[in-house]
This record gives sequence, structure tokens and C-alpha cells, in this order.
Amino acid sequence: MDVTPAANSSAAAAGGAAPEFLPEPRRLGTLARLAPEPMKVVLNWGRRYSLWVFNFGLACCAIEFIAASMARHDFIRLGVIPFAPGPRQADLMVVSGTVTDKMAPAVKRLYEQMPEPKYVISFGACSNCGGPYWDSYSVTKGVDQIIPVDVYVPGCPPRPEALLQGILKLQEKIARESLGERYAQGGAARPSAAALRSGLVTPPAPAPAGEEPR
Repeated sequence: MDVTPAANSSAAAAGGAAPEFLPEPRRLGTLARLAPEPMKVVLNWGRRYSLWVFNFGLACCAIEFIAASMARHDFIRLGVIPFAPGPRQADLMVVSGTVTDKMAPAVKRLYEQMPEPKYVISFGACSNCGGPYWDSYSVTKGVDQIIPVDVYVPGCPPRPEALLQGILKLQEKIARESLGERYAQGGAARPSAAALRSGLVTPPAPAPAGEEPR
């Protein structure tokens, strides 16, 4: 078990007091517990600029993903390497297209085969919420019903530039993350809605009472 060093051990030897255990997020391995802040910055820098992509192309959004990887948009310049040989070599899964209930178990199985830390971008309206097929008997109402999603890219289909912005948003998230907090077990507080809301989009102000919205 990890315990606080030196002071508590000497106090326990002197007075027989019970050791004080570290909070759960700090008991997740040597790097999460002992690495200084500059080392964490270097580790996150390495992760954000070496994302091997496992593309799960399921419909027309996959064509836009392929366009983003070609010479005109070229997301390799952002440190994103397309078309990993398999899930065990991938860091990032891009789900692009309509996820059906029959395909959902395969998506989840391949996600579980990816090594940690791993990330998911939901690309397009069908992957986000079912899109125009949301009321179909066979379509999953969003890939986040089966696996956790880090970044949502809206559109039907989105432009390749939208995927580039989604990658930049994911890299910003990786740059400021703590793996101890990411993988904390037992009662970890969920982020608030305000914390999850992007600063790029401001909702319209409500219309005054008695006035029709524009």
C-alpha cells in the first residue's frame, strides 16, 4: 500500500499511530503519484502529438475522415498518425458513421482492446446521436451509449476542417489532464455541465416575455 512517506513513518515508529493513506487518485502508480509537474507536462506533450488513429468508418462520414488524412488537410502535421494496424497499436478511435445495434458489440470489443490511455472522437451526427436515423429500430442512439467519448464533432457529414478542430480540442484536453484523476476509482465526482460546455459556442439569449424569438 502507498502511504505518505517519512513524517508519518517516523510518527508511527515513535507513537504507534496508524499510517495515513494517500487519497485514491494518488495511489495509481509511481508516475501519477511521484512525477513532478514538469514530467507530467512532458508525458502529456508526448501523448498529444503521437496519436495513432484507429478509424471505425461506418458510413459516409468515413469519406470525410479519409479526406482529412489526405494531402489537402493532412492531419499528420498535427501529430496524428492515421490507420493504425489494429486496436492494440492505437491511441485514438474515430467513430465515423452510423452505429447500428448489430455493430455496437464490435465497436465496444475493439475499444476494450486498445491500450490505456485511449481516447474517442465521435465524428458526425449519426455517431453522436443517431442522426437522421435516430428513430430507427436498429440504430444505436449515439456511440456514447456503449463507450466513453472525449470529443463530439457535429455535422452531417462534417467537413474535414471540423475533424481538424476536434483533434485540436482533444489535444488541449490531453495537455491539461491528470491520469490520476482520469482513472480515479470510487466516487470520483463527475464534471459539471458548465465545465463540459465549450467556450467556442455561446447559447442564444432567451427572448423577453411576450416577445417572439427571432
